[in-house]
Amino acid sequence: MKLYLSSRNIPALSHLPLNQRLARLNQAARKLSLPEKMLLNILKLLILLPLFVFIMRASDNWWALFWAALVIMAYPLVLKPVQYALCEKYLSDNQ
Repeated sequence: MKLYLSSRNIPALSHLPLNQRLARLNQAARKLSLPEKMLLNILKLLILLPLFVFIMRASDNWWALFWAALVIMAYPLVLKPVQYALCEKYLSDNQ
């Protein structure tokens, strides 16, 4: 599985403008199988759970807000490449 940091790097979408790339990715995401959707949802849960733990600890330790901000920034950096990689195989069907 090849990870893509941007939708521009996906070969099937590289020639399209942004709004068409997003529309094709949305169509491909609807075609994901149940295990693939579950993998994405579990990954989201594993990223968001520490965020809420850090927010709860903010009353005792203000540095927890810093760590919560780092988790928020890491969310798209981790999730989007995995989502693009899983959707790539369904992009050829959309043409």
